[in-house]
Amino acid sequence: MVKAVWKGAVIADSDDIVVVEGNPYFPRAAVDAALLSDSATTSFCPWKGVAHYHHVTVDGRVNEDAAWYYPEPKEAAAAIAGRIAFWKGVEVG
Repeated sequence: MVKAVWKGAVIADSDDIVVVEGNPYFPRAAVDAALLSDSATTSFCPWKGVAHYHHVTVDGRVNEDAAWYYPEPKEAAAAIAGRIAFWKGVEVG
């Protein structure tokens, strides 16, 4: 089981992981949506498309833009559709 943990809280937990460019992507259903809030941040990858971000909040502490996802990934990145990845101190393992 792979988990994403920040400040002692399990944000995501799943055996169904897709790794792209070294980043594990969790199915959205495996992520605790109560710990996420929308961010206005976006970024662009030439082969994956436009990434959108979520802030992660645990016990009132906010980790800005610590989760990202591709709502409409390009065909080459279809495997990460409906999935979320983490960074910025979120421990995945």
